[in-house]
Amino acid sequence: MTDSSSCLADPRVRPAPADDGPGEIREIVVLGSTGSIGTQAVDVVLRNPDRFRVVGLSAAGGRPDLLAEQAHRLRVRTVAVAREEKREELREELRARYGSGEPLPEILVGPDAATELAAAECHTVLNGITGSIGLAPTLAALDAGRVLALANKESLIVGGPLVTERARPGSIVPVDSEHSALFQALLGGERREVSRLVVTASGGPFRGRTRAELDRVTPADALNHPTWSMGPVITINSATLVNKGLEVIEAHLLYDIPFERIEVVVHPQSYIHSMVEFTDGSTLAQLGPPDMRVPIALGIGWPHRVPGAGPTCDWTRAHTWEFLPLDTEAFPAVPLACRVGELGGIAPAVFNAANEECVDAFLAGALPFTGIVDTVAKVVEELAGDRTAAESGTSLTLSDVLDAETRARRRARELTGATAGGPAAGRDTSDEEPSA
Repeated sequence: MTDSSSCLADPRVRPAPADDGPGEIREIVVLGSTGSIGTQAVDVVLRNPDRFRVVGLSAAGGRPDLLAEQAHRLRVRTVAVAREEKREELREELRARYGSGEPLPEILVGPDAATELAAAECHTVLNGITGSIGLAPTLAALDAGRVLALANKESLIVGGPLVTERARPGSIVPVDSEHSALFQALLGGERREVSRLVVTASGGPFRGRTRAELDRVTPADALNHPTWSMGPVITINSATLVNKGLEVIEAHLLYDIPFERIEVVVHPQSYIHSMVEFTDGSTLAQLGPPDMRVPIALGIGWPHRVPGAGPTCDWTRAHTWEFLPLDTEAFPAVPLACRVGELGGIAPAVFNAANEECVDAFLAGALPFTGIVDTVAKVVEELAGDRTAAESGTSLTLSDVLDAETRARRRARELTGATAGGPAAGRDTSDEEPSA
């Protein structure tokens, strides 16, 4: 990948600031620290105190006890919480853990707290926030010249050119397991030699079911993912395959590969995390047991690997891995996402915001499972169904994105009969309890 204009996160370009070497302690800020990504990142750091030091943590505020415990164990400089009403509860939790006379970390509070923290002095910002609320912190980290370990795919998807125009080559290292796999496999050749990106999908809990069968599934069914333990919004997105559609858009933006050359294949065992096919017929795959600590460790440690970050394959026993075509009739989210990505402009923001509202409505019992993607498609068609409505990506502004999200949420609520302010309504849900 030597053409630096060809992709955002170029695996051959070492991130700025200058490589600090594996012997230097790297300062990290973790956004969404009490969620699934954040807690695993904290685990990686605690097991590697000679390599990493967390200087700042942020969370939505739903678990102030855990946030205070993390702050105390990591001895951070700053703690940020989005919910104003959690300020005193967080302060009391901190006081209960710090010794008498021991200074508490700085506390930032409010909807802009994570954004302020993302610009703090450090080497790498890990954005593990869930939802498009992570866009402003992503932009702040890039504007401040930080390396961005990006687990918050929504900020890249809805922000599109707002993110890419700020990013220097190598300044974004993907943390999603699929994009981390592509990132590593792309080391095997030049951009001109890439034939296809193959993004793998577990298929979620409903793999093999027909659309008619999907009409009857319940929220409890959908929250029971067969492979990964994640928060509720991401788990539902995995069940509908909206998450995979978002990942296709993200792969297009990160690596500048056309949508027609990005393919989704179902791989139920989730050992092969994604593949790159080259023009000579070779295919390089990145594989390992499903464990997010591996891509997290690579994201915060790049260009160095962290020994023992996660488990390895046991090659002394037999393995059987399956690969199945995607059933786009039962799961239309991926082709819809490809259309949204090709429209560009505000279309991805409309898609993502409408989906968050529809997931909320489904969890509340106001929408059937198949109604999630059907309703999202209707909102996209109404608000961004042509290139004029989507607007030119080069002229996109943050105001355009926020306005599009507001209109999409309002229209999705009208169609589902839901009320404003549900759990997915434009706020960070990453610190909610992960699903089983």
